[in-house]
Amino acid sequence: MSGGSLDGRAVALMLFVAFVTVSLLLCGLAAADSDEPEQFYTGSASTGPAQNGLAVAGDYISVATLLSTTGSVALVGYDGILFALATVLSLVLLTLVLAQPLRGKGRFTLGDVLAERLRRRSVRIAMGIAALVILMPLLVVQLTAAGKIMTVMLRLPEGALTGCTVATGALMVCYSAFGGMRGTGYIQILKTVVVLAAILLLAGLVLQRFGWNPARLFDAAAVGSGRSARYGTPGLQFGDSAVGRLNLFGFQLTLALGAACMPHVTMRLHPLRRARDVRTTMAWAVGAVALVCAGVVVVGLGAAALVGAEGLRAADPAGGTALLMVTGALDEGAASGHSFLFAFVACAVFATTLAAVAGIAVAAAASVAHDLALRPDRHGRHATAREVTRARQAVVAVGAVAVVLSVLVQHRNPQILFSFTFTAAASTLAPVLLCTLFWRRTSATGVLLTLCGTPLLVAALVAISPAASGTPVALFPDRDFHVFPLEAPGLLTIPAGFALCWLGSVLRPDPGTQEAAVPVPVGTGSADVHGPAHGNGPGPDRAAHRHG
Repeated sequence: MSGGSLDGRAVALMLFVAFVTVSLLLCGLAAADSDEPEQFYTGSASTGPAQNGLAVAGDYISVATLLSTTGSVALVGYDGILFALATVLSLVLLTLVLAQPLRGKGRFTLGDVLAERLRRRSVRIAMGIAALVILMPLLVVQLTAAGKIMTVMLRLPEGALTGCTVATGALMVCYSAFGGMRGTGYIQILKTVVVLAAILLLAGLVLQRFGWNPARLFDAAAVGSGRSARYGTPGLQFGDSAVGRLNLFGFQLTLALGAACMPHVTMRLHPLRRARDVRTTMAWAVGAVALVCAGVVVVGLGAAALVGAEGLRAADPAGGTALLMVTGALDEGAASGHSFLFAFVACAVFATTLAAVAGIAVAAAASVAHDLALRPDRHGRHATAREVTRARQAVVAVGAVAVVLSVLVQHRNPQILFSFTFTAAASTLAPVLLCTLFWRRTSATGVLLTLCGTPLLVAALVAISPAASGTPVALFPDRDFHVFPLEAPGLLTIPAGFALCWLGSVLRPDPGTQEAAVPVPVGTGSADVHGPAHGNGPGPDRAAHRHG
């Protein structure tokens, strides 16, 4: 083994150990204050708005943002840029529409938000199950990606993939079980800083290659893609047909709505008390995510210009290796993993996946320990230390299941899991939250109908879509049994979710909903206006509670 090879591996190992060590120390510091549910679930209340905003950005930036979006920009140009833009717009949607109504003392999960308004334990349980169904596929994908990145970063043989996945799962359990939401928040902040540094560094090196001229870079990317003028027009991802245009619009809509409602993201908004803190937090989050997405676009264009579409597709039909391949093109030693640049970028990707799985694991455990197992007493008090113990046990259980599933699917394309997760979130959580928070006639029956029926519809359509078979990036690329033409079924399932919620609410309204429909008199304070929707103060919710 040459000295250069040894030095390259040593750098990668040093960065890996440094990140893991610092992360464990941060979680250890957070563990001392996580013996109460309030601290374990909403530890971000102890951080400032700026730090909390970076944590929200960390939850938002997934492995798909770094790898899949970079590949999409490199291969399909305009459509890939739209995907990056949809990620930012999704966070803007969360800021403008949902952030303020979701904040509130005593809220730990989305199940709490619904239970305050609808006063039904069955709604809390249904939301807990729906959150698990949505989060587990995403957790499996992120965990599998983390194992693969660890093998690449440490230059281990392919046979070590299973061991790396298990090791990543063990780290995830340690972070989540001991640190809780506060500990994972610290990791998300660290991850956001590392990812920003890596992406902006790569983007700067790409622009430097082209004389800091974005137009020159785009022209070179169009040539490298082999699409010439079409590279700058929509339609390369799904085609120019009517079905292709529907697919593109449906994908954008699904990404925007689904990402905005993810439980592991919304959990960071619940502990915020003041409207000003919400605005500051989300301003930091939007700024950080926008910077990362802008950098991803530049790096994706650089991958098309410096590597070329043929080389990218040969390594991965979906372009998932574009980020690492453009790193190799920018540094000759990085091509074989023997440079600081390659090690730093790989560490940033690993930090992204590891922090993501930790945050998702806490949210999934909260659904189990708080929504499914919790039964508040007659005074509305939550369980204390025993609930934290249940939450930590739930983290271990969720982590074990995720590791087993990740090992089973580690050689499969994860696109179908991403498709299901974001479509289910957009079609289930978005209708339920928007109707519950902004339509006072929403009933428990309507919410239950959406929470139970929409995920089944999404699963059925995804199973017979091109995401399952018939394309090179499908779950079964060698078979073709798809009969539903849309890769993103959100165009059908999102309206279906709203329709189910409306239908159930109209056919079986809750007692007191007619009172809720009466306009609030002019001159009431903001607490009175928002009280019924949040379960505070006198209002129709209290009336509904008295009527059972």
